[in-house]
Amino acid sequence: MKIKVMYFARYRERLERGSESLEGTFRVVDDVRLALVGRGEPYQVLAEQNLMCARNEELCRLDEPVQDGDEVAFFPPVTGG
Repeated sequence: MKIKVMYFARYRERLERGSESLEGTFRVVDDVRLALVGRGEPYQVLAEQNLMCARNEELCRLDEPVQDGDEVAFFPPVTGG
């Protein structure tokens, strides 16, 4: 399976990239996240508890199923004030 992973806000800054392609066996968005976290630093930033995610430009939860060709995005929680 091949998917496109997008990073936004401080994740983009920390990883020094806005996107990348990732190949592997993934059932859900959290499998993608865990594969990235497993790379070590600087991907450990994706281990944050409250990160937000999207699949194909729609907000989702980490248990959202993924399919070949999907786009998965990760971004930090948004705070208002």
